[in-house]
Amino acid sequence: MRANKTPKKPTSLISATGVIKLVTHAMMGAALGLAFGLALTLSNPAVANLLNHGGSQAMLVFALTLVTTFAIGATLTGLVFIIDEDKES
Repeated sequence: MRANKTPKKPTSLISATGVIKLVTHAMMGAALGLAFGLALTLSNPAVANLLNHGGSQAMLVFALTLVTTFAIGATLTGLVFIIDEDKES
């Protein structure tokens, strides 16, 4: 006797809504990175002093590093959430 297997439905990650969800998570991460950078600069005078003496390139590297790190982290977290939602349904 064979077990009745239900056909696998495609994951929602490989669809337009899946890509939109991932991009949304990346944008939320980028916004959090900017907010964290602003809070760090305002709360820690040493960071603000380093950025003042480093010039515009130091500010650019500081902002891009935080934005990229937070965006990648939020995107990977969103990926896990989407995969988990697919397993539940």
